[in-house]
Amino acid sequence: MSNFFSLKNKVILITGGYGYLGKHITLGLLENEAKVVVLGRDKNKFKAAFPDSSANLFFLKTDVSNTEEVENNFRQLNQQFGKIDILINNAYYSKGQKPLELTDAEFAFALDGNLGSVYRCIKAIAPYFIHQQSGRIINVSSMYGMVSPDFNVYKNHETNLNPPHYGAAKAGLLQLTRYFACYLGPNNILVNAVSPGAFPSEKVQENTGFISNLRAKTPLNRIGHPSELKGVFVFLCSDQATYITGQNLVVDGGWTAW
Repeated sequence: MSNFFSLKNKVILITGGYGYLGKHITLGLLENEAKVVVLGRDKNKFKAAFPDSSANLFFLKTDVSNTEEVENNFRQLNQQFGKIDILINNAYYSKGQKPLELTDAEFAFALDGNLGSVYRCIKAIAPYFIHQQSGRIINVSSMYGMVSPDFNVYKNHETNLNPPHYGAAKAGLLQLTRYFACYLGPNNILVNAVSPGAFPSEKVQENTGFISNLRAKTPLNRIGHPSELKGVFVFLCSDQATYITGQNLVVDGGWTAW
């Protein structure tokens, strides 16, 4: 029986593909036979995330804050594989957290890390997709690009407070998604976003009081497991999603439905 969502022969690039969420997205793509290139700054973290070798898994050291490096690496990968089918923009970087104490530099740094870096990657990949008249871009946003944090959830857990520049950038990312879906659509290029909800890292999960608050806020009464993101990315990368563009698929256990 054929795999309805097979990604065989597809070449997929994913920035930050070895992180807490990125690792499971990458595994989902590999499980469906894609060739996956993980782009990140730390090869040791890549090796730790994927101790078992795979003929379909590759790594290329890439700093998404560096325009020249991004452009050069995309050129190299297009030559190496003969094509690139899909780019998943998952990497981000940030500084600062306290809402009224962020410096100008911290605010600008986080905006670049969550939004500017994605534009940098879209701008670099677009010429190859336009040339081949096909391609897909999937941007990883957040439920906090759609709604404000419920500050009651963070009461007595201020160290976990979601900072304002994060949500502002993620909201901008949703507009960037819509913009390029329309701009690149005539070239048969699909651009979509995925907005995860409460997927706290293993370190954050050590704060049981905070996790209890997250559960209580979520209609399913539990936090998400990173493996629960696999399906939506496989779907958007597959041949079953050829008429979906400019959309934001929300994976938040119902958080934004309240």
